[in-house]
Amino acid sequence: MKPFPTSENTAQTQIDLEQKKVSQSLPLQVSSEKGEILAPTNSQSEQEETKAKKTGAWAVFASTFVTILLAEIGDKTQLTTLLMTAESQSPWIVFAGAGSALVTTSLLGVLLGQWLASHLSPKTIERSAGIILLLISLTLIAEVFYENFA
Repeated sequence: MKPFPTSENTAQTQIDLEQKKVSQSLPLQVSSEKGEILAPTNSQSEQEETKAKKTGAWAVFASTFVTILLAEIGDKTQLTTLLMTAESQSPWIVFAGAGSALVTTSLLGVLLGQWLASHLSPKTIERSAGIILLLISLTLIAEVFYENFA
């Protein structure tokens, strides 16, 4: 014959049922001894983390591609490439040379950016870039006024 449930047995059964509900509704593990939620260690959380990294990588790639594409359309490099192609009548050789040059300058930018990121804070880099662009703009404006009024 089974003993009547005591308050200890009832409380333990209720905790066990709650743990079962929590562990079924969330991809988390629950410690049966203390009722604590343990850090996820299953492959599902690892798969979600990998998926987030891949999505983040594609977002960075797409953002970089669109930004550089829009910045390069109609700039002096494209016009120079257009003129060189028209003069040389060798479009594929000009394409190979221009493409190699752009890849090389991009590589230099990435390596310099990586080095700067390891030595300076992102805020410092952002401010420095802003100041440099302002100085370039002011120099160009001063040059235009100097030529027109001199």
